[in-house]
Amino acid sequence: MNTVDIPRLREIVGGKNIKTDPLDLYIYGSDASVYHAAPWVIVRPDNTGQVQKVLAYANDAKIPVVPRGGGSGMCGQTVSSKGGILLDMKNMNRILEINMPDVYCRVEPGVVDDDLNAALKPYGVFYPPTPASSRIATIGGEIGNNASGVRSVKYGATRDAVLGMKVVLANGDLVTLGSHTRVEASGYQLEKLIVGSEGTLGVVVEATMSFVPIPEFRCLGVANFDSLRDAGNAIADIMASGTIPSMLELVDDVAIKAVNKTMNLGLKEVAASLLFEADGKVKEAVDYEVKKMEEICKKNNGADLWYSFDAKEREQIFMGRKKLFPALSQFDASMASTSLADDMAVPYSKMADMAAKIHEAAEKNGIVMTAYGHCGSGCMHTKIMMDTSKKEQWEGAQRAIAEIYEYVNSVQGTTSAEHGIGISKAKAFKTEKHDSLKMMAAIKAALDPNNILNPGKLQQAPDNWVTATNLRYAVNS
Repeated sequence: MNTVDIPRLREIVGGKNIKTDPLDLYIYGSDASVYHAAPWVIVRPDNTGQVQKVLAYANDAKIPVVPRGGGSGMCGQTVSSKGGILLDMKNMNRILEINMPDVYCRVEPGVVDDDLNAALKPYGVFYPPTPASSRIATIGGEIGNNASGVRSVKYGATRDAVLGMKVVLANGDLVTLGSHTRVEASGYQLEKLIVGSEGTLGVVVEATMSFVPIPEFRCLGVANFDSLRDAGNAIADIMASGTIPSMLELVDDVAIKAVNKTMNLGLKEVAASLLFEADGKVKEAVDYEVKKMEEICKKNNGADLWYSFDAKEREQIFMGRKKLFPALSQFDASMASTSLADDMAVPYSKMADMAAKIHEAAEKNGIVMTAYGHCGSGCMHTKIMMDTSKKEQWEGAQRAIAEIYEYVNSVQGTTSAEHGIGISKAKAFKTEKHDSLKMMAAIKAALDPNNILNPGKLQQAPDNWVTATNLRYAVNS
């Protein structure tokens, strides 16, 4: 029942930071997933004190609260499936400190990834976990999902950059977690617990993040393969060789066709392409790494090998990968590109089999799927292209996803590498983590006994992801 004390919320954050118009509520009812559920009210706090007061009120009244950053999540994390307050954190977007001697920065959660890197660039450093959605993704959202990106193979994910944070708990208490030091062995690593918790344990109001020097040299290479399996084997061989790529990306034939159709890049339409990159302060070291990767690609039947240190040439070839997600929506005018089973991770030796399994499951179930991703860190992306107006297409997608995650689980992979669980991956997540679900539930109950923080997500999400909320699509029943 929509019982929110709007006058009280106005007293806390001011009238301009409250939205109740039905159009606003409808727009905020979606993220980049397939789901839609409108909140009861949108609240945009300006500072930590306001967040504390909003949560204290919501906790007393037992009203759900869903923290939201840029809304670019693909699994329904910021969809208000239980109604309540949508806590839009984008007003808290200040970079509080850039500390070069101690190699960290302090930021509020609404800082956009690209804006942070623009501020860091004059100092000769960058924040490396940058996802493909870095133009809109916020640091708070990246912490919530443990986001990463193309350079995670060398520089790690968000969790590897987090030194500490300030978090508002469900009852409004403010806690400081972690430190400003590179290492810490002082008790539980609670800041790491918050990373990847998807807003279910607390609301991040400040983060202390590390950064790294911008490399003076970067060299990007491309290799084409007539066999997806050969490309997968090249990935495994590169990662086992001791080479340190700063990027290692797989793009399959479906993705290549979509990019060519959308952007007219004229890429050779082969079974798969690998993009491999090395970076560093010394050109000779970068040369060594790139040539080693080139040799491994050739050994695995890679052809049309090309690489360049030139920034413009690198940008041109990487543009296709950067724009791949939106390009897939143009693959076929009769299909929509949906994010469902889209970022599983498997051991390197299983990358080729994983890519083959995706194509096999798609063909078997009458849908189109693509295999691409940050394969140097074990992450395999896929999108499902289907006619979303047809019930049988959703049923085919359900069967394909179940088959894919059954394979992932069988090879000791993981449900999500960087996009999180939210709603759409809950069943596979619960299967993977079956023996630790009670532990997770105990942590949730201890920190959020009234279950107000993003309820209905992760282990609380229903197994049937199709019926979890309304879909953003009109489906013929």
